[in-house]
Amino acid sequence: MFEGFTRTEIATSGARIHLRHGGDGPPLLLLHGNPLTHVSWHKIAGRLAERFYVVAADLRGYGDSVGPEDGGENHINYSFRAMAQDQVEIMEKFGYREFFAAGHDRGARTVHRMCLDHPERVKRAAVIDILPNYHIWTHASKNWALKSWHWLFMAQPYDLPERMMAGVPAQWFMEKKLPKPGIGLGFFDPFRRICPLFYLEDDPRLLRRLSRLPDLRFRDGRSRPEGRP
Repeated sequence: MFEGFTRTEIATSGARIHLRHGGDGPPLLLLHGNPLTHVSWHKIAGRLAERFYVVAADLRGYGDSVGPEDGGENHINYSFRAMAQDQVEIMEKFGYREFFAAGHDRGARTVHRMCLDHPERVKRAAVIDILPNYHIWTHASKNWALKSWHWLFMAQPYDLPERMMAGVPAQWFMEKKLPKPGIGLGFFDPFRRICPLFYLEDDPRLLRRLSRLPDLRFRDGRSRPEGRP
């Protein structure tokens, strides 16, 4: 897994980012979703590395990347603007002022913000599996809320979600969080082998590794006017 890639950590102006990089060709940045890490790209990273120089990073607060302990006013330190800035600095340190970028879920929102803030940097972008926040929060239904319970749960004020998540095994939580309609956990290959790769071992860093909650609270429409970073 990730054969030929180098694993490293790079300090940015606001975080310490853990990543893997390798390949040959034009630069391609890959950003994962919640509650995963860069390892979620493991099935395609090798193939992409045949055509691109791939940089697969953990977003600040996810995996082994470390962001500020203080989320800041309205959780601004975990805004997509801050996350995008980390990645722009990472690519700059690799010598790339322009690059391709692809993101899933939280990573896709980070890429979208990056395109707005740094249009001269992103040559082309792919955003996968995101929904417009304003529409979601103003058109929520009972069915949506029941299926997307984690949106509402993780947006609760500190430290309600943290305490509740700390009270259950990490793998149990992920098995409830990750199933997809009609296929359950069948997209993992197999789930129990892949689990440790998503940092689900029970250790003191579980809450940070499982997800950085200020990131999801910042998404909540109550925390900022729509259209802000």
